[in-house]
Amino acid sequence: MATQAKSRLVRIGCAVSDWTSKLFAHPSMQIGVIAFCLFWFAVGWHADTLTAALSILAITLTQMVLNGQYDREAEAHRRDVAMHAKLDELIKASRHARDEMAGIEELEEEKIVALKEEALQVIDREGGPAAAPGEREAAKAAIEQAAAKTRGRIAAKV
Repeated sequence: MATQAKSRLVRIGCAVSDWTSKLFAHPSMQIGVIAFCLFWFAVGWHADTLTAALSILAITLTQMVLNGQYDREAEAHRRDVAMHAKLDELIKASRHARDEMAGIEELEEEKIVALKEEALQVIDREGGPAAAPGEREAAKAAIEQAAAKTRGRIAAKV
């Protein structure tokens, strides 16, 4: 969330959460928690107190991890939006690129696959020598790679 200024309290809380979640994720800490639980029962203290404490700890740690994941996903989304804007600008600036390709990430995945097939046909139809050796093959490979990712997303939704 680099675009929004965070208060000092939120920054401190995030730092503590990050440190705590990393600490409790370490294998040594896992062994320590098990040893602590065994010690608790060996001394004969009430199990319900330990259960309550461990439940609160588990809920807190889960929320810490989810908050960190949300921040990472928000940052990744921001970078994706910026990348799409750059690609749209390049498409519009290129004399030979089709302007309708700008913004296709907003379309349904089936329509994107159809546009991919159309782009492959255009590359084949243009024929002739490429400006640089292997340029046509590289373009076709890039389109195929993007199509494979799209097919994977479609399969994951089904």
